[in-house]
Amino acid sequence: MNWLIDLVTNHFFVVGVSSWLTAQVAKTIIHALLNKKLDLTRLFGDGGMPSGHSATVVSVATLSALVYGTGSFEFALSGILAIIVCHDATGVRRETGKQAIIINEMIQIFEELKAPLETEIKLKEFVGHSPVQVLAGMLLGALNAVLMYLFVF
Repeated sequence: MNWLIDLVTNHFFVVGVSSWLTAQVAKTIIHALLNKKLDLTRLFGDGGMPSGHSATVVSVATLSALVYGTGSFEFALSGILAIIVCHDATGVRRETGKQAIIINEMIQIFEELKAPLETEIKLKEFVGHSPVQVLAGMLLGALNAVLMYLFVF
């Protein structure tokens, strides 16, 4: 049971999870406002504004910089990880989402032509992010880490 206590009292874990949770709640609210409908699956879904992945990794990197300094191994490791995750969100994952939209449209056309394909699975279209969504996640994560560092830890 000590592992659980260690986990929930680990400031880096707490800041990462709280940044992710804040981003996911914001994403759900923004999605509901834009679509005039509450979709609770957005709480755990990928894609959308802001990027939960970016918020998570940038908050951990920011806290690492604040606690250990920018010359530390901890910051270097978390900073490189943040760069990779944020770059991937606007690169491969974003392209995957665009491809899913096109493939889903093609499947729908085939079904309308009464030529169903072997697949019954609709591909996930919300998987990547625009640069603005990643930037919003990065800012949210950095702000959350600074606020928690100053007022909570």
